[in-house]
Amino acid sequence: MKVNTQSVNFHADRKLISFIQKRMDKLDLFYDKVIKSDVFLKVENTSDKENKIFEAKVSVPGDSFVVKKQCKTFEEGTDMAIASLERQLKKRKEKLRSNLH
Repeated sequence: MKVNTQSVNFHADRKLISFIQKRMDKLDLFYDKVIKSDVFLKVENTSDKENKIFEAKVSVPGDSFVVKKQCKTFEEGTDMAIASLERQLKKRKEKLRSNLH
């Protein structure tokens, strides 16, 4: 799956980008019709420790899913967002399957 990763106001290192790519690739196991996904990484200028924002937009035929998570690290945000996307994609797949019958 093609993952377009954009980091806002900072430079994301290759390790983080490949981590995100690997996690996003797992979504193909749940729903194989994903067209593309856009990931936005942002750091908020607050004194709060949870200042990393991970936002993902996953496009599928006829729909798109957006998930936004705010955490201490981008890795944690990625994992939480992927778990949420997995649930949404499974739900969509079941809905399509039940419409066929």
